[in-house]
Amino acid sequence: MVTIKPFAALRPRPELAGRICELPYDVMSSEEARQAAAGNPWSFLHVSKPEIDLPPATDLYAPEVYAKGKENFQRLIAEGALRQDPQPAFYLYRQIMGRHSQTGLVAAASCGDYLKGIIKKHELTRPDKESDRVRHIETLNSQTGPVFLVYRARPALDQLVAEKIAQRPSIDFTALDGVRHMAWVVGEAADIRRVEAEFADMPALYIADGHHRCAAAARVCQTRRGAGPSANFLSVSFPHDQVQILPYHRVVKDLNGMSPAQLRERLGTVFAFEPVSAEAPPPAAIPARKHQLGFYLAGKWQAVSFRPNLTAAGDALEQLDVTLLQKHVLEAILGIRDPRTSKRLNFVGGIRGTAELERLVNCGEYACAFSLFPTRIEDLMSIADAGGIMPPKSTWFEPKLRDAMFCHLL
Repeated sequence: MVTIKPFAALRPRPELAGRICELPYDVMSSEEARQAAAGNPWSFLHVSKPEIDLPPATDLYAPEVYAKGKENFQRLIAEGALRQDPQPAFYLYRQIMGRHSQTGLVAAASCGDYLKGIIKKHELTRPDKESDRVRHIETLNSQTGPVFLVYRARPALDQLVAEKIAQRPSIDFTALDGVRHMAWVVGEAADIRRVEAEFADMPALYIADGHHRCAAAARVCQTRRGAGPSANFLSVSFPHDQVQILPYHRVVKDLNGMSPAQLRERLGTVFAFEPVSAEAPPPAAIPARKHQLGFYLAGKWQAVSFRPNLTAAGDALEQLDVTLLQKHVLEAILGIRDPRTSKRLNFVGGIRGTAELERLVNCGEYACAFSLFPTRIEDLMSIADAGGIMPPKSTWFEPKLRDAMFCHLL
């Protein structure tokens, strides 16, 4: 049984939403954020990445960084750029990215459900990143970035959502990256009861993106002994058949002492090498199916597939391409034992495309790259149900939820 609650969201003035709402704090560097917010005093990056308003050498975790975030947050509220709704409600958040669209339900989800495992995770978190979000929440006394949750699709909720999004949205803007963002208020008592009943009938929710935000909210809840709004966290829940997962690629700093020819020979025990195509751009760069990868070395792409003896057995976790790559290539051949801490390995989100992999290798910063096929949402849910933990950077959900579309005041 899943527990969610309506809440009175702090939201942007509709005419300012496009200038206020920003990508999450953890998908861009401080310098990228500084450039994105330049000349825009409304940008929520002044709150989510407040170091952009301090000298560049400032420690990201210094007290003055959090204090600056609070100052900027309070300014947006005082100036009326962010306003709290008068009554608790649920909300709908729709995103359109090219041909893809997804609509999620915005609610206050239960920290207790997270701590009891009803809201299931699939990744480990880092204590330092958790602590950063705890300090951010405590300083602002608010959760400003939602946790991206997934539920197994339900026809009754699909019907309710379809009814609501046929109406005029309360917020509607298209961001600079071309993604359209819309919001509706679900505030009628009968609709609130319908939503609560549907979620109460669910056995579980799944964290898609935002493990650190979720863990931080749970820590704040425990510190405050679950009092008032701190018992809950800001969330957007999407049906599983609407979400879009992009691949998370790997780039490797060196060949672990091998020559390119020696590496190819070793990889031949793991992969079947497919014929090289002369097409441009090379189709080998973009895997077409599960267990197929793109391998980039010395300026050339080649499609490779895991040998059948490696994919024939095991559970959903063992059959993930990211698991197979880590176990049989990154660790066994390239000597990268801990992908979470290794300085020889880096990750490139699928939104940046395979051209970014080529750039990183061609400039000499990295020695080779592997492009992957996206992880399926069904595999994520199956692994989470079994209590499994996926390798780091197994999924890249897109589009990203915008900070400040909805804030949950504590």
